[in-house]
Amino acid sequence: MASFATFHLAGSRPLRPPFPTPTMTVLRPPSRSLFLSFPSLNAVEIKADPSVATTEFDFKGFLLKKAESVNRALDLAIPVIHPKRIHEAMRYSLLAGGKRIRPVLCIAACEIVGGDEAQAIPPACAVEMIHTMSLIHDDLPCMDDDDLRRGMPSCHRAYGESVAVLAGDALLALAFQHLVDLRNYPSSIAIPPAILVRATAELARCIGTEGLVAGQLLDMESTGLEDPVDIDRLEFIHLHKTAALLEASVVIGAVVGGGSDSEVERLRRYARCIGLLFQVVDDILDVTKSSQELGKTAAKDLASNKTTYPKLLGLEKSREFADELLRDAKSQIEGFDSLKAAPLLHLANYIAYRQN
Repeated sequence: MASFATFHLAGSRPLRPPFPTPTMTVLRPPSRSLFLSFPSLNAVEIKADPSVATTEFDFKGFLLKKAESVNRALDLAIPVIHPKRIHEAMRYSLLAGGKRIRPVLCIAACEIVGGDEAQAIPPACAVEMIHTMSLIHDDLPCMDDDDLRRGMPSCHRAYGESVAVLAGDALLALAFQHLVDLRNYPSSIAIPPAILVRATAELARCIGTEGLVAGQLLDMESTGLEDPVDIDRLEFIHLHKTAALLEASVVIGAVVGGGSDSEVERLRRYARCIGLLFQVVDDILDVTKSSQELGKTAAKDLASNKTTYPKLLGLEKSREFADELLRDAKSQIEGFDSLKAAPLLHLANYIAYRQN
């Protein structure tokens, strides 16, 4: 089977990468000749690859430990002060649970290049604040209009639309403040100001009109159309809306951890692969799982006539695309110390094989 990383659609131009780098791999899905009609919505799982880098690595323990560290830091970052209602709304969404994939990726990327958890916690918290902001705003009636998030009423359902908008705005501002405030970092670790400037620029770019905002806009404009969007537009949407923040999580972790330019770019390519993988899996789960299993409204994309990978490619080809993205992601972390690379390897597997 041809690699999706080098596959080009017949008669189409290669996509312009959202964040150009000299050595970027452009991800390509199957050609149009492989497109299938939408099949019956039976449960479809991505085949698990039993191989792991180090069988002794306790991934579950790693994930729980890092998530606990992030949760403690997030709890401290937003005390309930005046005006209480806005801080309560921020905490309601930020501390509502979630898998904490983005902050854990940030920490793991920092550690793979020689940094440690303590110096990665502030940027990890920053990306989770921005992720939560995006969820609050995505759920608003003027956007994706969803009443359920992480098994709970969405922020606008719990606090009202105006407070939800302001809570998202406040989390966005706090994320950048938290990232650059040297008081959040261990006094024993000197973080050069230039590193924080680079991390800030990376984060801003990945969530602005070159990243999350662009993807969200095109996603909204592509919803409810009579005909599905083409594969180029679908890839653009998800490389920006979903993959961009995962990319920022990994890259700023590597930057703050002191990674070299070549290490940062390899990890950037890893993040783009798992970012698109995350969306492909999300699309599959949306049509194969219940709302109770997902913790959010199931089959909503289908009901709103939104183009998804299963709708465009069929479930089987979507699964094949996910398998290829997973292999490409793993290839980017070959050559790093195997013990330090184990978390990122297992995180890629986790994203591929998650059930919600």
